[in-house]
Amino acid sequence: MDRNLALEVVRVTEAAALRCARAMGRGDRKFADQLAVDAMRRAFDSLPIRGTVVIGEGERDEAPMLFIGETLGRGRADDPEVDIAVDPLEGTNLCAFGEPNAISVVAIAAKGCFLHAPDIYMNKIAVGPQAKGVIDITRSPTDNLRAIADAKGVYVEDLTAMILDRDRHRALIDEVRLTGARIKLIRDGDISAALATCKPDSGVDVLFGIGGAPEGVIAAAALRCLGGDMQTTLVARNAADVERCQQMGIPDMERIYKLDELAKGDVLFAATGVTTGDFFKGVRYVTGGGFTHSVVMRSLSGTTRWVETEHHFDRKPNFLA
Repeated sequence: MDRNLALEVVRVTEAAALRCARAMGRGDRKFADQLAVDAMRRAFDSLPIRGTVVIGEGERDEAPMLFIGETLGRGRADDPEVDIAVDPLEGTNLCAFGEPNAISVVAIAAKGCFLHAPDIYMNKIAVGPQAKGVIDITRSPTDNLRAIADAKGVYVEDLTAMILDRDRHRALIDEVRLTGARIKLIRDGDISAALATCKPDSGVDVLFGIGGAPEGVIAAAALRCLGGDMQTTLVARNAADVERCQQMGIPDMERIYKLDELAKGDVLFAATGVTTGDFFKGVRYVTGGGFTHSVVMRSLSGTTRWVETEHHFDRKPNFLA
């Protein structure tokens, strides 16, 4: 893929973030999501790609969505064919209630490089570069925390684990507390949480727990670029989840997916903050425009670019206003 495409992709996440941030704190998660979806879809129209969405969002809760199989991009014959993983607004509740860590995310790779994960649950463990290669999802959280502490040269008590605040995680939270490690409970946003493990000043060392499988694939794309690590397993709640996996060519529900199986090849990743959090500053509006804070990354080169952009709405296409 053309490396310049990465800088085009960040325009897409900026458009979605600028639009849906208008809904921050208004208490309507579906309205916020719809704004992000509509803006992202329009922004893709000018991107020089023939893209197919392989990781979308919205199926599980009937939210607005960029659907799996949808084609995006300019679509000229000489434009490259790519697979797209998107979450126009990760953390719809976070945006709707004005809480930290809502982001807009896009990952792009050559065809066949993303795991075509169904919209079910996925158990995840993710870490930053210092703990790459030491995690093992088949072992207990206690064992993993000890391995991470050893890799970082610190005590377990110095570590902070980020975990979604869900009833299904009660036993996990209790075990982590017994180790002496600190815990940061989050309401939503495990893509943002995975990113935070790779930012030294975030104070987050590991992400544990069960979240969405599509979000797991997108997080893996980011970790590929940042040098982090991740292991996952799919979690079926019922027979319908098993059938859905089989329909998508996943017969083995016990399989452990490592980072390069979730996202491989040359991956481009872009994300823009909607609300201020551990990794991004949120959208800020000023008279006639606004400011966004984004990251754009490429796995092949390992390049990470932080992009702070000043937008002038009178000179921008209508989807930014």
